[in-house]
Amino acid sequence: MDFVKLCDNGFLSSPPNYVSMPLFIPMPIILFLPTGKGMVFMALLVYVDNIVLANNDRHACDDFKRYLHSCFSIKDLGLLKYFLGIEVARGPKGLFLSQHKYALEIVDECGLLSGKPSAIPMKENHKLALATGPHLVDAGSYHRPIVRLIDLTITRPDLCYAVHILSQFMQAPHEDHMNAARRVLKYIKGSPDCGIVIHANTDLQLIGCCDSDWGSCPLTRR
Repeated sequence: MDFVKLCDNGFLSSPPNYVSMPLFIPMPIILFLPTGKGMVFMALLVYVDNIVLANNDRHACDDFKRYLHSCFSIKDLGLLKYFLGIEVARGPKGLFLSQHKYALEIVDECGLLSGKPSAIPMKENHKLALATGPHLVDAGSYHRPIVRLIDLTITRPDLCYAVHILSQFMQAPHEDHMNAARRVLKYIKGSPDCGIVIHANTDLQLIGCCDSDWGSCPLTRR
């Protein structure tokens, strides 16, 4: 894709973001946004040779796709259904984003697809930071699922806390850390269809909540 032509036609490129793919090769994702402040909004998400185009004007979208095709050959695949493991379902109330297939692939890869599901992703009042059990002989068996779980949090905010905790022990994981990771995988096994709903009529304001226990961390006491 000719990024210069896009920037010359009123688009501004965001700094590249990087995602983990098989073999852990970082690949860039670049989001182009129009610099003008008119009524027509258009966002272009580029990953290698895949493009997602979001807009609020169908005619402007068709004109822009014809422009892109004049620059390089493109194939219009229609409405977005699947992109980088994210499944998109449409309904009268808006969009539902999930990673159902990707979630089950992670569970299957770890051999837990036939296991008993867990009702919660992580035990309360865990002491994983103070784990003293034996280290894992194969640390890669811990690294692989944790890296994939990080990608899964894109549509699974319910996993963010557990994955954040588990990712702190990537350098030297213990058996206790692996057991905690298996619990997360068992929780996913029982809830693979969870995702994010984006309502059609929303201002997309991000609201953050925090329930902090400032003395719970045994390492920092924060």
